[in-house]
Amino acid sequence: MDPRFIDLLRPYLPVLGDRDITEDAGLRELGLDSMHAIDLLFAIEDTFDVSLPDDDLNDTTFETVGSLWHAVSTALGQKVVA
Repeated sequence: MDPRFIDLLRPYLPVLGDRDITEDAGLRELGLDSMHAIDLLFAIEDTFDVSLPDDDLNDTTFETVGSLWHAVSTALGQKVVA
């Protein structure tokens, strides 16, 4: 995972404390609620200059850190470089 992604997640995970962020960490268990998820989505799109497809805006994508990173990395891979 990109270190920028990990740094970006921290403010949206109020239950994280001083623990490391791992791929299998549950986002909801770390305190990500629906309002934070929307803000996080905007931050991801701004930071990585990508747009996640509407099909990826679901509970499965936002289940774990790894599932969210998978959606972001897929969007990065599909980004057309001019």
